[in-house]
Amino acid sequence: MTAGPLLSVENLSVDFHRRHGMFGRARTLSAVRDVSFAIEPGQTFGLVGESGSGKSTIGRAILRLAPATAGHVRFDGEDITAFGPRTPLHYRRDVQVVFQDPMSSLNPRQTVGETIAQAIRRHRPMDAAACSREVARIVDSVGLAAYHAQRRPHELSGGQRQRVAIARALAVRPRLIICDEPVSALDLSTQAQVINLLVELQREFGLSYLFIAHNLDVVRHVSHRIGVLYLGRLVETGPVAEVHDAPRHPYTRMLVASTLVADPQLQAQRSRARRLQLRGELPSPLAPPSGCAFHTRCRWAQEGCRQRMPELEACGGDSRAACIRLAEIDEEEVIA
Repeated sequence: MTAGPLLSVENLSVDFHRRHGMFGRARTLSAVRDVSFAIEPGQTFGLVGESGSGKSTIGRAILRLAPATAGHVRFDGEDITAFGPRTPLHYRRDVQVVFQDPMSSLNPRQTVGETIAQAIRRHRPMDAAACSREVARIVDSVGLAAYHAQRRPHELSGGQRQRVAIARALAVRPRLIICDEPVSALDLSTQAQVINLLVELQREFGLSYLFIAHNLDVVRHVSHRIGVLYLGRLVETGPVAEVHDAPRHPYTRMLVASTLVADPQLQAQRSRARRLQLRGELPSPLAPPSGCAFHTRCRWAQEGCRQRMPELEACGGDSRAACIRLAEIDEEEVIA
């Protein structure tokens, strides 16, 4: 182990090449462009953005399911982009994933107990009796009853299946879990239960999370730091309280205004703010706009925004934002 971040993503870019038809010209889709962030031991970094922002691609690159075009991903100081074609067993054990739809990642023929036991036997060899005790302990740790170990995925609710997916990840004693939209398919009450479970498990086992979601309000409940992605680039990053409560980038302001709240007056205020701030449609990642990619939808955009690609710069506190007009935007009322 080394001192410093558990995971460090440095100038990561991921490109995909697409060809339309047999004789069509190949086109490059830049899913992730020059992204950098770090996750400290025992903490959560939240990645938030609309569909197509590249957040899940970053998770796949960390898991080595998508090749990095440029940049580095370091886990505990080790450059995983230099591993070669085969991923070492120790890295597959240390870094686990919980997907959005557990039905697509759980074996429908296996019981919950068999699924968890399979993960244990793969990474933590032990005799059958010890394995059974460990399965029972893990099932209990994620809030499932003992009899759930005999159930198959189709016999469980959506929230219970997601708990099984979390249990399978925990079975190998990981250090980092990639949570890729883990609650987006669940109802609100179940979302809260799963988020609370993740927070409790983090406290108990010292886990680190990369929490990926499209809802900034969900991300803020589980994260220590947040990164906001737009068309593959980080446009704002910082501590959760600063990014959510005092957003600086116009896109982050839009995301805050888009979240639903129970207070009718505040909800009406946010709806008005979103109508004022947002215009246009999300551009195609195959043909991103020049300069700041958000300028086609930003009410504060000027000619310089179309010509210059802004870099992340300090904007007060411990936050950074990529916008050349922060001073003018700060004169507007911050959305609370």
